[in-house]
Amino acid sequence: MVDLSKIIPLNPQIQRRDFLKGALLASLAGCTNHDPFTTQAKKESVKPSGQMVKLLSTTGEIIEVDKAYLKPTEEIPSISNMAERMGIEGKKFVMVIDLSRCRNLKKCQEACNHAHFVSDHQNWIKVYPMQDGEKTAPYWQPTTCMHCDDPPCVKVCPVDATFKRQDGIVGIDADRCIGCRFCMAACPYSTRVFNWDTPIIPQAVKDLPYSSETSCPPKIGTVSKCDFCPDKARNGELPHCVTACPNGVFFFGDLNEDSITNGSETMRFSDLIRDRSGYRLMEELGTKPSVYYLPPVDRLFPFKNEENS
Repeated sequence: MVDLSKIIPLNPQIQRRDFLKGALLASLAGCTNHDPFTTQAKKESVKPSGQMVKLLSTTGEIIEVDKAYLKPTEEIPSISNMAERMGIEGKKFVMVIDLSRCRNLKKCQEACNHAHFVSDHQNWIKVYPMQDGEKTAPYWQPTTCMHCDDPPCVKVCPVDATFKRQDGIVGIDADRCIGCRFCMAACPYSTRVFNWDTPIIPQAVKDLPYSSETSCPPKIGTVSKCDFCPDKARNGELPHCVTACPNGVFFFGDLNEDSITNGSETMRFSDLIRDRSGYRLMEELGTKPSVYYLPPVDRLFPFKNEENS
């Protein structure tokens, strides 16, 4: 019996992912009568690095191979699909959007589109010109997925492609999505989009295994939307829209910790909502959104609809 505890890289600095990549390639050694690593390396004039790693062949034999001879395989997901669907334990993510700070620069939109390979006509973040009454002042309203605590989109999905995580995020699994668009019809906020066209993405991204945390690579014939950038949250980082906004419009944080930040300002969520009269869109529907708004009072910038000028 092979002692699995000994199947580790000789150099402790080699990461687990590097070892797994090498193990996949090493399995080829048990299926051939020659050493595929050195043979191919000679053809490509690869210079040995001197850094040896131990690999397990399909026959159970432990072999040593120079790391320079190993070619990387496709990226191995850091977490399983089940873990992605479960979410981050102990967290309850929330977003606050300060309408008094929005100038319609759409830096949030650009950053989101770039990070998720979203085309311009499929924006996950929409910035609407709003006016509550004929004689009231207009303002800009960035709108994202509300990540509702009682999401109607989840209830109507026939294949469990749309799901609710324990940390409050509502996600989409494009590997399961059949493009029926029931979720789009159920969403009262119209924040979902359908991918009609083949996404334009680099080959390196196209070759990656799909992840519902990054929503990449995007797939034609599926529904997509704002995902709150859970891959960033898992690393303790802020969503792309938050860091891209130069005016600090977006705050993101953890309701359980009662703390939110826009990157430069950090405050208690409860205090901000109470002191600034925070509210949620269409509260009467009972969807219980995780996105809150601060009213456009004492605005930092005048309203200018340059798109229509």
